[in-house]
Amino acid sequence: MADGEMNVVHVNGQNGDSGVKKMKLSEPNKVTVVLGTQWGDEGKGKVVDMLATNADVVCRCQGGNNAGHSVHVGDKEYAFHLLPSGIVNEECTAIIGNGVVVHLPNLYEEIKKNEKHGLPGWKKRLLISDRAHLVFDMHQQVDGLQESSRGKNSIGTTKKGIGPTYSSKVTRNGLRMCDLVGDFTVFSDKN
Repeated sequence: MADGEMNVVHVNGQNGDSGVKKMKLSEPNKVTVVLGTQWGDEGKGKVVDMLATNADVVCRCQGGNNAGHSVHVGDKEYAFHLLPSGIVNEECTAIIGNGVVVHLPNLYEEIKKNEKHGLPGWKKRLLISDRAHLVFDMHQQVDGLQESSRGKNSIGTTKKGIGPTYSSKVTRNGLRMCDLVGDFTVFSDKN
């Protein structure tokens, strides 16, 4: 790659148009961007994992913990649902962006399970946007009720509450990470 060029890796496009395209930069920087355009797999997909070995930052920008994948590093196996793949690379900052919906109990459980495999220094490298919306048990219950009411026309949701949480986000009545870390009385009033 010549100075002033950037590789953009487009993964899982809506028309199946994955590939690498070169873009010119005004400054002579070297940047690799992995851009996923649907289903929330941007920060945890297997391609991201392969590229993250040399990445400074890996950021998930949408989705929730309704899917996942395994990452194998030597004899260790990590399972990711919310955590970005780059978290395994000790030099990489892992970001859960504001478009991700986070079920905190599942995030804690995922971290705990991966710590058993020696997840290195994650506490200093994991950042979560204060604008990420929170998934609550009620969202999961609504998801299950909506799915069961569809009968034979069910859509196959995982009942993790992802859709109802996005509905709360869009209608602006959802709670975000910033509601937890700010004035807790405001959080209590919203809850």
